[in-house]
Amino acid sequence: MTDTKSLFKKPAFLVLAVLTLVGIVCWIMQQINGLGATGMNNSNSWGLYITCFMFFVGLSAGGLIVASSAHVFGIESFKKVSMPAVIVSTACICVAGMMVLVDLGGIQRIWRIIIGANFTSPLLWDMCIITLYLIINILDLVWMNKGEEEKVRKLSYVALPVAILVHSVTAWIFGLEIAKEGWYSAIMAPIFVASAMDSGLALLLCALTGLKKAGKADVDDALFNNLGKLLATFIAVDAFFIGCELLTMGYPGAEGAEILAIMTTGSTAAFFWFEIIAGLLVPFVLLASPARRNNKTVVLAASALVILGVFCKRVWLLFTSFVTPNVYGGAGITLGTSAAQQPYANIWSLGGTYAPTVPEVLVALGVISLGVLIFLVLSEKLLAKKEA
Repeated sequence: MTDTKSLFKKPAFLVLAVLTLVGIVCWIMQQINGLGATGMNNSNSWGLYITCFMFFVGLSAGGLIVASSAHVFGIESFKKVSMPAVIVSTACICVAGMMVLVDLGGIQRIWRIIIGANFTSPLLWDMCIITLYLIINILDLVWMNKGEEEKVRKLSYVALPVAILVHSVTAWIFGLEIAKEGWYSAIMAPIFVASAMDSGLALLLCALTGLKKAGKADVDDALFNNLGKLLATFIAVDAFFIGCELLTMGYPGAEGAEILAIMTTGSTAAFFWFEIIAGLLVPFVLLASPARRNNKTVVLAASALVILGVFCKRVWLLFTSFVTPNVYGGAGITLGTSAAQQPYANIWSLGGTYAPTVPEVLVALGVISLGVLIFLVLSEKLLAKKEA
């Protein structure tokens, strides 16, 4: 078993620890000064934190789906990567949960969520399913580490639907908001789950590459090739669901023409087209060829593009619906920012505007760094102990 203390002395670990500390300091400042320290305002009530929340919930769900499928469907080759998959899943769901916490303006009032629970709210559903999801991940890690395969197998029958449900509920937070035209969709949950499966598997492939170099993962070329083939399939499914949504929005006479125009030619167009071209088309072409799948560098590059593409999807999906506020017939809305409160300032806005601030970016970076630290520590302890 590797000495965990040696991990703490590595430069990368120290850098991540410093970034985490900086993020904590910035978050404390945010708690003191309020969410005005971020780029959010009256037109954009959600920003970088919720974008990262959606992104990491998907990354987490994809990892647990792979691990659970190994036992539910009896895929023996997948069992070799079950432990790394659950470790990735655990780290990502911790990051996702923390992103929600840092988005709260007053975390000291979080207890009101419990005493004033609104059971018709998808936000409460999400809180409950994420808590259950984290518990399942922890039990999975404990029982895998102890070699209790029967318990892991039985838990997988619960973990698989919960992994799908955790991102479905996240999608319903958006899909059930009829006030936002770009979110109100019956297939929002399938879109979220499809992107979770390809981004989660892509992250797992990246993690397995690093773990194999460190001697902590047993991944042969055949398994890597099969996972690449599965990733190509997930990408195709993801692209199909997006195509269905675009056709519905852009069909002549449909009500989604304005949203589609913003996505394709407006302020979020760069993120949309990056995802379509670099996040879906290019990775699929790279992975569709058996010869290219045998090249681990190509698979790794395709995986990285998928991850970046899904992040871009989260950006355009979230912010496109904030571009046009639901205010008609008036002078507009006040952004509520400190700049808008200055004397002689034009406080009215007819369109949504948002850009993350430096403290906001540092808080998000700190949370992500903490998630990477969780992954490194769990990998060092559990995977090393498994090989001992």
